[in-house]
Amino acid sequence: MLAPTEVLAAQHARSLRALMGPLADGGMLTAADDATRIVLLTGSQGSRERRAALAEAASGAAGIVVGTHALLSETVQFADLGLVVVDEQHRFGVEQRDALRERGTRVPHTLVMTATPIPRTVAMTVFGDLETSVLSDRPAGRQDTVTHLVPAGNAAWIERIWTRVREEVERGGRAYVVCPRIDGDDAEPEEETPLDAEVAADDAAGEQPSRPPLAAVVEVAAALRETPALAGIGIGVMHGRLSSDEKDAAMARFASGEAPVLVSTTVIEVGVDVPEATAMVILDAQHFGISQLHQLRGRVGRGSEPSICLLVSHAEEGTLAHERLSALAATTDGFVLAERDLELRREGDVLGAAQSGGRNSLRLLRVVKDAAVIEQAREEAVALVAADPTLATHPELAAAIADMLDPEREKYLERG
Repeated sequence: MLAPTEVLAAQHARSLRALMGPLADGGMLTAADDATRIVLLTGSQGSRERRAALAEAASGAAGIVVGTHALLSETVQFADLGLVVVDEQHRFGVEQRDALRERGTRVPHTLVMTATPIPRTVAMTVFGDLETSVLSDRPAGRQDTVTHLVPAGNAAWIERIWTRVREEVERGGRAYVVCPRIDGDDAEPEEETPLDAEVAADDAAGEQPSRPPLAAVVEVAAALRETPALAGIGIGVMHGRLSSDEKDAAMARFASGEAPVLVSTTVIEVGVDVPEATAMVILDAQHFGISQLHQLRGRVGRGSEPSICLLVSHAEEGTLAHERLSALAATTDGFVLAERDLELRREGDVLGAAQSGGRNSLRLLRVVKDAAVIEQAREEAVALVAADPTLATHPELAAAIADMLDPEREKYLERG
């Protein structure tokens, strides 16, 4: 099971152990004969702990291995890999998601999970190359999150944001303030997925370059401590340069209410669950893609109280970035957002590694606009192959397929 962060990987390991109970006690004296072990593998583990995890994965003593990108290392081997589960699929590239599938003697089953499918995955579900299971219901007791787009140049509105944050804190809530960078010396944001970096590049190509520098955690936290509206309120920081102990301490202070405002990078995007969090402020929201914004918004609204998400943006009306943010403000439905993302950025190459953009093997079709035609073609193709699996009576079609699908492109047909 592959997860994008150590926090989320550890959370999955704990959840699996709780779910399986005694069946996760493999190797212990009191364990049942059919029990297995659950092993966690991450980049921050010590050498002894890592060697033990690698040995258990390779020998088959561990029936379930949960980890971060460390699982993708060539040194990780599996005894008999039968299932690959990729959580937060949008945080991994096509090649990364497929790396584990090539580790076994046979191709394992693959399950990818995400709240907001990337454009290429939406395209593959339309083509029928991926089967989908949709979990459309909210967890019981959760309230809606209202989202507003706030122009960064409107000083009165920006001032009102911090007053609103104080109101949430005084009601017992918590507030996240998300920034793209850690400090003012950073030329680039701390964390970008390939998808979001591409979005930012697309936007930069067509919009005005005279923007102020992107917001940075250290600078914003210092400024908020001097903001009258937040006087007397504890303000914490969270980013990738902190040690694991420092991150745990920051989250503990935030969750307890000692520091109910947390200024952070996107390190909180996944695996962070604080039910008391009711406000999310995303600075320079135009920098992020729809998937990442939707995931960030998902950090609030996890309790029984209604929540708010404020997208502070320099994007001007009519730009791609403004359209993206407006789409996010209009709905909390991740499937609707995924379709809109697909319309805005196209589906990428279903026969290659491009997850979105202009590198596209579809010359005439567009996945959203021509979904009905694609569905009809898929039904025709399934019927034809059922009747003539080798295409012996359709030599022209067989030749056309062989010409299009060289071995390098063919392997992408099953990559989500």
